[in-house]
Amino acid sequence: MFDLVIENGIIVTASEVLPLGIEIGIKDGKISCLGTSLPRDADTQVIDAKGGFITPGGVDSHVHFAQNNSPTGDNFTTGSRSAIAGGTTTVLAFASQLKTETSVIPCLDNYLLRAKDQTYCDYGIHLILTNPTPEIMSTEMPLLIKRGITSVKLYMTYEPMKLGDSQLLDVLMSARALGFTTMIHAENSDIISLITDRLEAAGHTDPFFHAISRPQIAENEATYRIISLAELTDTPILIVHMSSEVAMKHVRKAQTRMLPIHAETCPQYLFLLSERLKGNPQDTFAGAKCVCSPPLRHDPKDLEAMWRGIANGTFTTFSSDHAPSTYDHAGGKKLGLKDGIMRYRDIPNGVPGVETRLPLLFSYAGREKDSRLSLQRFVQLTSSDPAKLYGLEGTKGNIAPGYDADLVIWYGEGDFKEGVTIEQKNLHHGVDYTPYEGMHVKNWPRFTLLRGKKVWDRDGGGIVGEVTDGQFLKRGMGKIVVGKQGGEVNGMLPGERDYWY
Repeated sequence: MFDLVIENGIIVTASEVLPLGIEIGIKDGKISCLGTSLPRDADTQVIDAKGGFITPGGVDSHVHFAQNNSPTGDNFTTGSRSAIAGGTTTVLAFASQLKTETSVIPCLDNYLLRAKDQTYCDYGIHLILTNPTPEIMSTEMPLLIKRGITSVKLYMTYEPMKLGDSQLLDVLMSARALGFTTMIHAENSDIISLITDRLEAAGHTDPFFHAISRPQIAENEATYRIISLAELTDTPILIVHMSSEVAMKHVRKAQTRMLPIHAETCPQYLFLLSERLKGNPQDTFAGAKCVCSPPLRHDPKDLEAMWRGIANGTFTTFSSDHAPSTYDHAGGKKLGLKDGIMRYRDIPNGVPGVETRLPLLFSYAGREKDSRLSLQRFVQLTSSDPAKLYGLEGTKGNIAPGYDADLVIWYGEGDFKEGVTIEQKNLHHGVDYTPYEGMHVKNWPRFTLLRGKKVWDRDGGGIVGEVTDGQFLKRGMGKIVVGKQGGEVNGMLPGERDYWY
């Protein structure tokens, strides 16, 4: 018999919406089967979905928890608690190497200790590489892959983190050889530095000028450049938190040429504009809450462009980029306010959003004419594609036999006509604000299940899981979701790489 049967729900996968009446049978934390009239006995728990949609547990492949550069933000406990309250059952967070470190093993071991027995949801780790020495790439990266850490993030900006083109090429070639997934923060560092210095000299230092200092052309140029480097080396990449239409078009054009170029965007680039950086009459510094990089863009047309990328398949993943710093704290966002003077350069980057990610996007998914994306596309962006890209296919991101029973059960239409207004007081993160305050969403997870265990029950106590429920995910190699390897570069002879690769 099953440990749990979920009945009376509408199951949504990345490829189809199953008819009402298909049940999910769960045994030992795994989905055992889908069927009708599944057998049960006195020990079988039954959850009635009451006609609501059932989607895979969210996979948020880009969150920042317990990071040294964000001491006032979420740790793994508060961040993962917030995740499950919003339907996310898997998070991938970042261990960051310092440029002065000649090994990545100590920073990874230290970071894993911060998460051990401190998470409500399952978790994996990316490595931020800032000093990719030959020893690290040849000796340590293979060891990391054996430990299930199979992805790295590279920065093209930020002085403490950025890599030059030659370093980027070295890592890309190692990624091709070893098979790990490479994420890129693509902005032109020199453009940003020049404009920032000139703005500061002119006295333009309040939070709004953060958006002025990082124009779209900085993202556009860096995006084109990293795509060129990836094409040269025949390496799959994912460009994170994209916000510019021109940069997105570079990605789309590369994809039409069958290059394995993946892209990610985030809620802030669908819903928020740079005017939010201007604060308000009661608090002129309040715009600091929305300082993130790339910055919020100026025109509603920029938001519409990102929505098109969401709908047409340009974006492979939709992450929160949950980067939490408290606002009302001298060590948080108010690092940028000293002696009454605002300096956006000193404001910690990032906005919280791991809990609101799924409800915000789900509000625009459906079968109605005014929906911006299909329910299947919602699942692809939030669960199945990030699971494939980051080595979790077969375990996470799907509702099928053999997968972990990570599930989100939404309210049925008749049970939730009023929707939800997002309010900081109702959220579960460790941050003192949400940039989505006052926004209305049409639904919210009624239940979140992690490996068959109910960990969130909105009507029955909220958080019902335990802080030790989360497990470290030893990930395999990621799969290419779009494009393919092995293509030739325009203008190069067939096999020309073989002379120098």
